Amino acid sequence: MNSAGESNGTRVLLVYYSYTGQTQKVLDAAADVLRERGCEVTLAPIEFVDPQYSEPFTRFPMRSVWPDMFSVYKAQGRGETGEIRTPDAVRDGRYDLVIFGSPTWWDTVSMPLRSFLESGDAKALLDGTPYAVVTVCRRLWRGNLEAVRELADKQGGRFADSIHFEYPGGQLTSLLSLASYLGSGEYKERYLGVKIPTTNISAGQVDQARSFAGRLADRLFGGR
Repeated sequence: MNSAGESNGTRVLLVYYSYTGQTQKVLDAAADVLRERGCEVTLAPIEFVDPQYSEPFTRFPMRSVWPDMFSVYKAQGRGETGEIRTPDAVRDGRYDLVIFGSPTWWDTVSMPLRSFLESGDAKALLDGTPYAVVTVCRRLWRGNLEAVRELADKQGGRFADSIHFEYPGGQLTSLLSLASYLGSGEYKERYLGVKIPTTNISAGQVDQARSFAGRLADRLFGGR
């Protein structure tokens, strides 16, 4: 709702997959701002239920972090899709904006989100609809963003904007930090004898997500 407590009739859908909750964290912040602008906002998390690939992602922390991380490596490289479940909201009529929350899995869009973007539900949802992309990753975000844009454009979506969030550290230290967190569920100072930075989304990045959502709403819906 806006400052007057009234909806402006604008419908926004946030479609995402989030294993550790980091993608959801920035989307929750964006959703708050959009609601303040008077938008009717619905979050639509994707459930990854594929019998071949989803088992390592059914618990947190991971049971065997390196084997579990690499369990989808080859499938990601081949651009495979898998079985997913989505809320009824993705099939609930037209939206004025769709925002995709896309964590990076091995340099590209994750299998759960790819599976949705290649589905008939995505085609019906995106046909002529503006969309934005929020990518969340340790380092490699470009391949992720490009893959989402290619798939969404193919389904008839109209790209509006994007933002990416990277975790601290270089290529090696960010990988070690992420592996440490995925395998323990805790923040640690060292992993495999190497000093590592804190991983995951920071408070400053949450603020960036709010600013991004405000700019996007003002540009697309300011006249409402």
